[in-house]
Amino acid sequence: MKPINESVNRRPLLGWLIFLASLIVVVLLGILASSIMERRAESVFAYTPQVKHDQWEPRNEVWGENFPREFETYYKTADTSFNSKYNGNAMIDMLEVDPRLVVLWAGYGFSKDYNQGRGHYYAIEDLQNTLRTGGPKTENDGPMPSTCWTCKSPDVPRLMNEIGVAEFYKGKWAGKGHEVVNPIGCADCHDAKTMNLRVTRPALIEAFQRQGKNIEDATHQEMRSLVCAQCHVEYYFDKKKVEGANYLTFPWDKGMDVEAMEEYYDEIEFKDWTHKLSKAPMLKAQHPGYEVYLKGIHADRGVSCADCHMPYKSEGGQKFTDHHIQSPLNNVANSCQVCHREETEKLIKNVYTRQDQIIENRDKLEELLVRAHVEAKKAWDLGADEATMKPVLMMIRHAQWRWDYAAASHGGSFHAPTEISRVVSTGIVRAQEARIALVRILNKYGFTGEVAYPDIATKAKAQKFIGLDIEKLEAEKAEFKKNMLPEWKKKAEKRESGYQVKL
Repeated sequence: MKPINESVNRRPLLGWLIFLASLIVVVLLGILASSIMERRAESVFAYTPQVKHDQWEPRNEVWGENFPREFETYYKTADTSFNSKYNGNAMIDMLEVDPRLVVLWAGYGFSKDYNQGRGHYYAIEDLQNTLRTGGPKTENDGPMPSTCWTCKSPDVPRLMNEIGVAEFYKGKWAGKGHEVVNPIGCADCHDAKTMNLRVTRPALIEAFQRQGKNIEDATHQEMRSLVCAQCHVEYYFDKKKVEGANYLTFPWDKGMDVEAMEEYYDEIEFKDWTHKLSKAPMLKAQHPGYEVYLKGIHADRGVSCADCHMPYKSEGGQKFTDHHIQSPLNNVANSCQVCHREETEKLIKNVYTRQDQIIENRDKLEELLVRAHVEAKKAWDLGADEATMKPVLMMIRHAQWRWDYAAASHGGSFHAPTEISRVVSTGIVRAQEARIALVRILNKYGFTGEVAYPDIATKAKAQKFIGLDIEKLEAEKAEFKKNMLPEWKKKAEKRESGYQVKL
């Protein structure tokens, strides 16, 4: 083989080619080295604390000084422009959309007001505005207990740390209105020192303990769902655990499916309210999203809540969790298509198909329940006694519990469609059994006709049918917002002005 200098002397063009190739390689290596150094510098900057704050700092903007990318995406939860076939994140009056709900919840707060939930950004504002929390005039006034603040703010773990968990659960909702002012955010899910995920709501930890589990043993991937399970679950207020407290409790002691929780409630003879028309001892499902999720294929495959609702994203060479918590249908590329290779239109169509099929039967169950409540009222009006009505009322209770479990488990028709279909179908069976029993009772008291279905074509008509004075409730709320709410904000601003943050 000839020496390279001899080849170059004989063919000068070859020398130029070698020179240019070497130059290109050097330039590319320089660019690569520069990129690596730039990304390392970004990494150091991104995770170098700009401020220091304590574990219970409730203000999201303070955490955002250290984690601007996450903070910026979190504040996108203020966007309410997304609409899917069923709901989305806009303000929707669900009682106007489906007036039957007013009758199903007669005698309970949800018959007054129930809006489609907006983003976490609005957690405090929406709770202050809803008619369900009433129009309190003093700290000891109003229909709701302080426990109703539990899932709405990072001020909650701060306050629990200051006064104790049981003490937090005592008193009226209005009593802690000036304390709970920051919307759901960083301190709800993260440790301030390590930024590791952590559970800040004791009800979940206590539920695990009663099941013989230690939540500290959870993996990071499991924690990406458990921080959601602090709030997106079924719960009730235990008034017997601590005197004077509405102690937040998860009914998981017998299991986490619809029948197990129903058995738990029946055994302790718990009811959320007595139905105004039928007098049935009712259960109100809250939002058993975590329990339903566990029944689905994604949980079985190890997919967490955050994988779909808070997927990873990259920006400036940094990989981080997108804190724009939202429906995956508004972010299909980063949520669904990380695993699924189908086109966006097909994936969305698959979701809508499952929702259509389940909601069709769920709507039928709603109609049957309205009829059952009205027919039960007719039986009472005719003189039926408690011994005769008790087994029928339990059928109504169990049927509506299944309907509400399916309706309140946001996304349930997608998370576990076969389970939700099963739950709705068993609810239909129980509702029909209740109506058959009511026919016999009505016949016994001489009524052989058909009980008329009420005119509840609109929210206003349905609320009038159950005897709600909405004008009075709205006037009380307006007075509260004019007089009491500004005082809450003044007290909160004064308190937070004394918080210490080190640069």
